[in-house]
Amino acid sequence: MDTASLAVAGVTLVLFVAALFEKGFTHELSLEAGVFLVSIKLMMLAYKSHKSSERVEARLDEIADALKKK
Repeated sequence: MDTASLAVAGVTLVLFVAALFEKGFTHELSLEAGVFLVSIKLMMLAYKSHKSSERVEARLDEIADALKKK
């Protein structure tokens, strides 16, 4: 993961822990946990999409090189 994604994950975790100590183990904790998990899931999806696009670009480069050799 890139630096920005790790920074966002870190800030989200810090805010989640702060909310845990401020609100305690109440109903609002479920909401905070949901927000935290959605943030992490979005970062994981962005990372997966980035890796997938890198593979597609590499494959397209291979195809372009093969076409140039002909």
